[in-house]
Amino acid sequence: MLDTIHRFFNNPSARKIFLKLRYPLFLAALVLLALEARTELLPAAFLVSLLGEAIQLWSFASLVKNEQLTARGPYVLVRNPMYLGRFFLILGVVLLFGNHYIALAYVVFYYFYMVNRVGREEQRLAQLLGQPYRDYCARVNRFLPSFGRLPDPAVRFFNWGVLFRNNGHWNLLAMLVFYGVLAGYLVYFR
Repeated sequence: MLDTIHRFFNNPSARKIFLKLRYPLFLAALVLLALEARTELLPAAFLVSLLGEAIQLWSFASLVKNEQLTARGPYVLVRNPMYLGRFFLILGVVLLFGNHYIALAYVVFYYFYMVNRVGREEQRLAQLLGQPYRDYCARVNRFLPSFGRLPDPAVRFFNWGVLFRNNGHWNLLAMLVFYGVLAGYLVYFR
């Protein structure tokens, strides 16, 4: 059963179809969210999404894509902090439905998405960056942060220029606008 699910998530045709459908699916989810979101959950959902956004911003401010091994900032603690941040960012939105089954479905779907996407990405990075990347993978967990590494000075890395080059500021703005518009709608129009 698990092999079938992993094959589905790694199937190039299925991935192409999902890429084509992601915007209509996103719009449908927004309409459903506007109709079903629970206003009283907005502050907690925003805080969960804000945690995810903070992780993503820190990742954006540390990552030089496809040019060098990034082993600074959150990449000292975990190999894939951006996916971890995205998980919490979206989880906050999902929590607005106030439905445990929807939240559980999201967690399961995101797990399979992340495991398979990261697997493909790590194969590519191993070819691109070679032995230093393989050594890094041996030292740093894939998904669960190693908080014992917090004293490492490299953890405190944050570069505004790298953040802007990776368009992290647009990511933050999009999240704030989304929650601002949603809050306005929920409070004044529903």
